[in-house]
Amino acid sequence: MRLIRLIANLGYGSQRDVKAMIKAGRVTLADGTVLDDGTKAAHDDIRVDGEPLDPPPGLVLMLHKPEGYTCSTSDPGRIVYELLPERFMHRNPIVAPVGRLDRDSTGLLLLTDDGPLAHRITSPKRHVPKTYEVTLARPLSGEEGAVFASGTLMLRSESTPLAPAELVVSGPQTARITITEGRYHQVKRMFAAVGNHVERLHRAAIGGLDLGDLAEGQWRPLSPAEIALVTGS
Repeated sequence: MRLIRLIANLGYGSQRDVKAMIKAGRVTLADGTVLDDGTKAAHDDIRVDGEPLDPPPGLVLMLHKPEGYTCSTSDPGRIVYELLPERFMHRNPIVAPVGRLDRDSTGLLLLTDDGPLAHRITSPKRHVPKTYEVTLARPLSGEEGAVFASGTLMLRSESTPLAPAELVVSGPQTARITITEGRYHQVKRMFAAVGNHVERLHRAAIGGLDLGDLAEGQWRPLSPAEIALVTGS
C-alpha cells in the first residue's frame, strides 16, 4: 500500500492532507530519514511528527468509560471519541465500540476496526460472558439469583427466555451479575422483571479481561494475549 493511502486510512487526514505532510518532511523513519510516497518502510519504523505511527488495522482498544458519555460518533452530548485521539474516529474502517454502554453506565468498553472480531465478541452464539456491578434502588429479596439462573426468565415484549445468568450478592443493594447475551438494556430489564431498579451499572469484565488499574477516562491498546482472554481463542 502506498504511504499516502496507509497514513490516510489510519485517520491522520485525507490523502491530500497526508501528501502535504510528506512534502513538509513530517513523515520519517525512526532514525529521522524523511520519507516520500514511493518509499517502502516497515509500519513500526514509520514516524509522524516524530511519533510512532498508530497500529495497523486489527487495532483493539480498552477504554474505561466514565458516566455521561455515549457510544456514538454524532450524539449532541459528550461521546466516547472525545476520550481518544480524534483520528481514531476517522480511520478506515472506523474504530467502533464493540457493543455499547448507556450514557449513564460506566466501565469496560472495547473498540476495534476489526469487524469480524467485533462480531465474534458480540454474537449470542459465542456466549462471551460479560460481568456487571450493579447498585439497586431497593434491597435484594434473596430470590433473584435462582430466578436469573433458571433460564426461564422472560423479559417484557420478548418471546424467548433469557439464558441462565449468575448473580453474586455483595451487599443489601449491590451485586455482580454475569450474562452471556447482550439484549437491549438486558441487566436493567432483568432487575425490573424482579421488581427492582438499577441505579448504577458498571461493566467490570468481558470474558477473562478486566479493567485492571486502568483509570476512568483512560484507554490503551490490547495485546494478542489480552484479546484471547475475550474471545477464548
